[in-house]
Amino acid sequence: MGKEKSKKRRRRSSTSSSSSSDSDREKKKLRKLKKKIKKEKKKADRALKKKLKEEKKRFLKKRRSKSSSRNRDVNNAKDGDASADIPLELMEKSKAMAPMTKEEWEKRQSIVRKVLDEESGRYRLIKGDGEVLEEIVSRDRHKQINRQATQADGAFFQSQTVEKKSL
Repeated sequence: MGKEKSKKRRRRSSTSSSSSSDSDREKKKLRKLKKKIKKEKKKADRALKKKLKEEKKRFLKKRRSKSSSRNRDVNNAKDGDASADIPLELMEKSKAMAPMTKEEWEKRQSIVRKVLDEESGRYRLIKGDGEVLEEIVSRDRHKQINRQATQADGAFFQSQTVEKKSL
């Protein structure tokens, strides 16, 4: 008798859980299908991108060969020697895109120029790409610079307040 009861219990529990497990299975199947569809879509996108890239390369190769043959003709006419197959346009562009050498950077940084700051009316020393340097001056010159800057600040302030009043 104990065995029959346990079998019945199992059946009951299995029937009650089977309905929930069926829905779980369906959900899992749906998830798997969605994943599969997503994967296939990605593969198709990759293949398309790869084809486009290859076509672009072919087009550029054709273009290069045409321009390089033109450049060869020009070079042969001028020099009489066959030089590199790289067009001048590409050489200039690649040189512009290449990183600077240490010597180029030092040469660029060694240039110091005086630039007028319009807001303050001061001249500033600018080194290379934009580093602001201090200028060593005498006490009298320092006072003169400050006077000029104060006058310029006042003039700038006046121009700004007059504009605001007129608006």
